[in-house]
Amino acid sequence: MEQPRDLTVEAPRAWDRPMVTVPVLACFSLVGGQLPSFSAQANLWILTTGGALIWLGLGNRVPRRPPPGRLDRGALWWVLPVAVFGVFEAATFVMSAGDEFPTFSRLADPILADELVRSAVWFGWLAAFWGLVRR
Repeated sequence: MEQPRDLTVEAPRAWDRPMVTVPVLACFSLVGGQLPSFSAQANLWILTTGGALIWLGLGNRVPRRPPPGRLDRGALWWVLPVAVFGVFEAATFVMSAGDEFPTFSRLADPILADELVRSAVWFGWLAAFWGLVRR
């Protein structure tokens, strides 16, 4: 009878565990939330963190998770609201010569004026980006 090969499971690296990555992402989001919207510092912070995550995602430095199985037909219904949102945002952006047709980003400015809310949005953006890096 043939002996089975050694089955090894790669243990996650210490920095790749949620108890490490969540506080790191929270610190990055707290810094990003303190920066004024659309400032040079905020744009530089976005380019730096986004560029670092793109660099991690394109390289083999982060272990990959297996891709999900085939999506259900119900998941296709999520394309409809995303497409409607994209078309509406693009149309209002093109027509926004004045304030007659504000884009969603302009409508969100009063909400994002608070640093805590901006930090929470930053955290969501970084967590979603980290999830994409892991795929």
